[in-house]
Amino acid sequence: MTIPNSIAIDGPASSGKSTIGVRLAERLGYLFFDTGIMYRAVTLAVIRKGIDINDEDEVTRLAQIVHIDVRSPSIADGRKEDVLLDGEDVTWAIRDPEVEKWVSKISAYAGVRRAMTQLQRRIGKRGRVVMVGRDIGTVVMPDADLKIYLDASLEERARRRYQELVQRGESVTLKEVLVGLKKRDQIDSSREIAPLKPAKDAVILNTDGLSIEEVLKKALELCGVVGNE
Repeated sequence: MTIPNSIAIDGPASSGKSTIGVRLAERLGYLFFDTGIMYRAVTLAVIRKGIDINDEDEVTRLAQIVHIDVRSPSIADGRKEDVLLDGEDVTWAIRDPEVEKWVSKISAYAGVRRAMTQLQRRIGKRGRVVMVGRDIGTVVMPDADLKIYLDASLEERARRRYQELVQRGESVTLKEVLVGLKKRDQIDSSREIAPLKPAKDAVILNTDGLSIEEVLKKALELCGVVGNE
């Protein structure tokens, strides 16, 4: 079995996409590319510019001119990649709660998605890539050699996200995280442009009750790689 040259991983927030995507890319020697960081970067830019989040035209105009770059990690601080916004390292700034609050709304704007999708496709066409997001298999890379849809219950995803935030020293309750994820799921799944859903030919992996190693093993098997040593 030939190892797929392009791999699309989709799924709801905190389903484990980035964690598995990073490990899979490392194992295969591929580029890991989390497309969600682009929308976070645009959202951060909108907030910093003081643009009305509800002004779709202005938000779209900014998305079309802002410069976003993604590179291999340059600092060993837990980051999966470097994210640059107009030359500034915003790798951690895009994880700010205010960005988290508005990213789903901004990523639902058609013009914003078109601007980001163009860049994502160019990167995907290079091959040897594990691309992670919410519309990779359905919109960005519909011809990907392998499509995986990672899923998990809302409660499991909230628990994972809560633990991540607590480890970073943020003050938040599990209930707040759960409510936020539920709202985000609703927005992502009901938007008119590229709603969150599995591609028809995607392999669905439910990660409830599975360790990272167990999910990685399943992904590697789908790639034709036996074991995860």
